[in-house]
Amino acid sequence: MKILKLITVLLIFVFFCACMKSQGGDRHDISIQIRGSDTIVNLIQEWVEKFVEQNPSFNISVTGGGSGTGFASLINGTCDITMSSRKIEEKERMLAESKNIEPVEFKIGLDGLAVLVNKNNSVNKLTLEQLRDIFMAKITNWKEVGGEDKKIVILSRESNSGTHMFFKEHILGIDDKNNKNEFSTQSLMMSSSQAVCNEVCQNPNALGYVGMGFVDERVKSVSVAVNAESEYVYPMPENVMNGTYPISRPLYIYTNGEPQDVVKMFIDYALSDAGQKIVLETDFIPIRKQSVK
Repeated sequence: MKILKLITVLLIFVFFCACMKSQGGDRHDISIQIRGSDTIVNLIQEWVEKFVEQNPSFNISVTGGGSGTGFASLINGTCDITMSSRKIEEKERMLAESKNIEPVEFKIGLDGLAVLVNKNNSVNKLTLEQLRDIFMAKITNWKEVGGEDKKIVILSRESNSGTHMFFKEHILGIDDKNNKNEFSTQSLMMSSSQAVCNEVCQNPNALGYVGMGFVDERVKSVSVAVNAESEYVYPMPENVMNGTYPISRPLYIYTNGEPQDVVKMFIDYALSDAGQKIVLETDFIPIRKQSVK
């Protein structure tokens, strides 16, 4: 009789544990930290949402702060995956190697940088030269580029942003070896791409730049040409894909060494057809061929 009662108690205990497990008792027992570029936060979060639907026991945290912040986190061992809108710099790679960190790069898509103005601004197009002159304070008034007689309010991302680094090097021609050109000291440094959009929306004289996926109906993208004799092109997926839009760049994620286990599963998903479809749906350009609508 005692043996029967003992068996009954054990069965009840096992049943209780099974119920707890089925109700989520084992959820989120594996964690991944992803940090870095604000540009691709929304894309990564979409990936995470779909990935966790298929793998509910995984807890994946996504935090922005800029590409530089992401690389610092990877080097310090406080994240599993770094998001970046630029390649890792040589000084970052050297620092990583000094700490036995081996950054491994994965190209996940392409992006176009949109140049934003307020919807009430009459300016609809700019050349790369005009952009350089504006951000280096050689052009300071909208009337100099066909607009009203108003002072241009320049918005830029902060220096730890990969978007800032790309714009500085590829549009303004500024790098560590070339200090001849500089951003205007009048530039307002914004903490995120969303902050740039918000300021352009409320400031009729503002001009800023963001990743194409951040553009919404509250602001206006201008068309951009290499020079005054070239075709002016809008930042659209098909124009980035065919190479006609002049401000485009690759997007990356980095891991410490070749990815293993859950990190590998997540990256495999990101690079799969399903993951690359989400790249297109979030207004970036996939590295796997997809139809552009």
